[in-house]
Formats: sequence, structure tokens, C-alpha cells
Amino acid sequence: MTPTHAFRTASRLGLATTLLMFGLIVVGSVVRTTASGLACPDWPLCEGRLIPRFEPHVLIEWFHRLLALLVSLLVFATVAWTLVHPFVRARLGGLAALAVGLLLAQVLLGALTVWKLLSPAVVGSHLAVALLLFSTLLALTLVARIAAEDAPEGPGAEPPRVRPPGLLPTFGFATALAYVQCLLGGLVSSNHAGLACPDWPTCDGQWFPPLEGAVGLQMMHRWGAYLLTVILLVTAARARTALDPGVRAGGSMAAALTFIQIVLGVSSVLMGTPPWLSALHLANAAAILAMLVTITCRTASLPGATAGPARSRDTAEVMA
Repeated sequence: MTPTHAFRTASRLGLATTLLMFGLIVVGSVVRTTASGLACPDWPLCEGRLIPRFEPHVLIEWFHRLLALLVSLLVFATVAWTLVHPFVRARLGGLAALAVGLLLAQVLLGALTVWKLLSPAVVGSHLAVALLLFSTLLALTLVARIAAEDAPEGPGAEPPRVRPPGLLPTFGFATALAYVQCLLGGLVSSNHAGLACPDWPTCDGQWFPPLEGAVGLQMMHRWGAYLLTVILLVTAARARTALDPGVRAGGSMAAALTFIQIVLGVSSVLMGTPPWLSALHLANAAAILAMLVTITCRTASLPGATAGPARSRDTAEVMA
């Protein structure tokens, strides 16, 4: 088997696992917002049964566990494929090992969520590790795809598109901020603070309410959203200086998704946080994180800008 084929297969396995992980995160939101977390009071069985009784809350939690099992199987399949092929292992071994470690932590936290009766700290940690696993699987997929597309450059090959100075740390910072904002949203949900401020843009008629309890969590989440919006607007503007069209488009898409996220968040508050809208809110948040991880990996794969005439030529091409 050629390295190209092996990396393409790893990329496909990673993509399937990443998409299923995305679905698992969204269904996890439905479990929280419908108060189905303890519908199965034991673990790993549900009420001592492999196939549960047909009750809505029980089925929601059981389906969440089924998705988690499928994700686990796909993670191990991806890791096994990585380990079997030495050239794939050399490139993806670190990410594969990280994915296994995060998966084991996630399984343990899933069990603790039930055993600790939905402790907000455990629920928040469960989401934090889920997002890290999601990002790791996506990074593995992207690195495998980039490796599959690597080819020696011939005499007539197009010169590589360099990245503008400072663009990679800018995207890295935006990605980290988006991750923190997702965690704040999870804390709002797990602490039942979604309606601590029943209006918008003020909080119970106040622009700057006391940052205490549920109100404090809600306001930190709102201010985090405003900060993330500003950072992504700056990032999108900086991305427009990149020669790579995917980087330019990704910056604009991330900013657009953030505006959609604000609309979903405001609508959720004004409509009383219905479960379906909360699920959309989390799904779009995960999409923002996925977009930023994708563009950060793409930017990292580009060679850095060089000084002198080469940089001037790159700048001239962008301006044109």
C-alpha cells in the first residue's frame, strides 16, 4: 500500500469519527436541556438493561450512550490504522495517542456524570474533554489529508503560498478563545443559568449587573461572545492578506458563523431556551471551533513569509 493511500484512508476514518463526535456533542446538549441525564441512573447499562424501555428521556440518554460507543469504536479503528502503517504512525502517532487518552478520560467523566448526579463541575469537564477530543480528531483528519496531498514539486510546479507574518498566532489565539467561550456556554447550561438574564442586551434591565452566581456566569458568557466577535472580525481582516484562498474564505466564514451564534443566543434567551434552539446554539459553537481549527491547521501547513523581494512579490499579488 502506498503512503498516499494509507494517509487518505486515515483521513477518511478521522473524518467519519469527527462527524460522529460532532453529533455526540449536540446530542449531549439535548440530554442536558431536556433533563435526561439521569434517565438511566446506572452505567454502563440503563436501568440494568441493554435495551431500555421506550420512554422519551430514557431513549435520549440511551441514544447518547450509543453514539459514544460508536465514537469509541471509530477512534480505536483510526488509531489501529495509524499504528499499523509506520509512515502514518510517524506523522500521526502523537495525535492518535492524544485521542486515545482523551477518549478514556471522556468515558470516565461520562460515568462520573451519572454517579455524581450531574455535578456541574463534572458536566463541565465532560464537555471540555469532548471538545478537545473533537478538535484532536479534526486535526488528525486534516494532517492526514495534507500528508496525502504532499507531492514533490516539479520544474513547472506552482510556488507554495506563504502565510503572512503573525497570521498563525492570530488564528491560534482565536481558536483558544472560541474553546473557552464554548466552555463558558457549558457552564451556563450545567448551572441552569440560561435565563438568569431574561432580556437582552441588558440583564434584568441592568447594563452592568453584579457578577454573582448565575447572573455572573450569564454575563461572562455574553461578554465573551462580544470579545470573540471582535477578535474574529480582526482575524478575518488579517486573513484577507493571505495568498491561500482557503485561509481567506475560512476567516470570513468563522466571522459569519459567530454572527449567527449571537442571533441564536439572543433568540434562545428571548424564547426561554427551548431545547432545540439550545442544541442549534451548541452545534454552531462547535462549527465555529471546527472552522478555526481547520484554518489554523491549514495556515500552519503553509511556509512562513520570507524577507526581501519574495515578501514584496507576495504583497503585490495580494493587492492585485
